[in-house]
This record gives sequence, C-alpha cells and structure tokens, in this order.
Amino acid sequence: MNEPPDHALSLWAQLKEDWQTHQSDWTKPGFRAIAVHRFGVWRMQIQPKLLRAPFSLIYRSHYRYVRNIYGIDLPYTVTLGRRVVIEHQGAIVIHGESQIGDDSIIRQGVTLGNRFLDRPFEAPHLGKRVNIGAGAKILGNVVLGDDVNIGANAVVLSDVPSGQTAVGIPATILKTQLSSADQHSQTVSAQRETSC
Repeated sequence: MNEPPDHALSLWAQLKEDWQTHQSDWTKPGFRAIAVHRFGVWRMQIQPKLLRAPFSLIYRSHYRYVRNIYGIDLPYTVTLGRRVVIEHQGAIVIHGESQIGDDSIIRQGVTLGNRFLDRPFEAPHLGKRVNIGAGAKILGNVVLGDDVNIGANAVVLSDVPSGQTAVGIPATILKTQLSSADQHSQTVSAQRETSC
C-alpha cells in the first residue's frame, strides 16, 4: 500500500494518526510529546519569521513542559516517521539529529544520543518498525535496520541489520534458535557430508 509522505499530510492529519496510534487517548504523555514535535516542525514552514514568532513561543513553552514534566526530550529537529509510539514517560532523551522510522516503539528510559564529545552531530538512525526496550541506550552514528528489536537496558554502539535482535552491554546480535526440524535436517546434512 502506497502511503503519502509525511510532508503531504496536514498537521491535523498527522495528529489524528498519532492519536489513533496511541489508543485514541489524548492524555498519554507519548502522544502529547509527539503532538508538540509535529507542531514544532509545522511552525517552521511559516514565513516570514516575524509571523512565525508567536508560534515559536507556543512551541517552546510546550516543549519545555513535556521535557520537564513528562521527562520526554523530543526536539522538533528529530526526523520522526509516522505512527511512532512513545509507550511510557520518563527519562527519554532523543538527540536532535536522530531519525526514527515509521511504526517504531520507544519505551521509558531510552536514550538515542551522541557517543563522542568531539562529534556532537552524530546520532542514531532507526529504520521502520524498530522496537526499543525500556532503558536501552543507542549511541553515536549507528544505523538500525527495519524490524530490529533492542532488548531492555541494551547499550547499542554499532549497526544492527534488519530483522535482528540486539541485547546486552555492549549489545550483540542474538543468534536465533533453530526449530527442532531445522536442527534435525542440519544434523542429517552434516552426517551425509562426513560419510561421503
């Protein structure tokens, strides 16, 4: 199914989609943080700057409220995909240069941040449908592919290919368990090769 790009959606359409993604509950801090982010992006389109000024004041006050009360630091400079869910509140810090793909989930205590002080603009790039466990830290110029799972409290310092799960400190890719049938067929194949 072809979806319209983010810039083709009106602010109202984006907010409606985000509201539905957050179980149609406008009181959820995650929805409120994303709504403030969308408003911050939208107001940057207003020209001239003088006309934009009152909207910028509104954005800054709401951004600070979300950051200080809910503990969700999501600046408008983040490239945020569609239907992103911020599942819970508290200690969520997202670097302003981060990119987050469509349908991703971020939980409490997650940091998408910088790794080196001398490279302040390096930030994580997340693909689509990335699932980040509580307390995970993704640091530096790392790329997470589509359908990646990051375990709770993992510290990700290197790229994770699409479809993989990374856990631990530092995070390593979890090897998938083969089913009994797959293990049996591999054992039979190995026995045939050694008997030849």
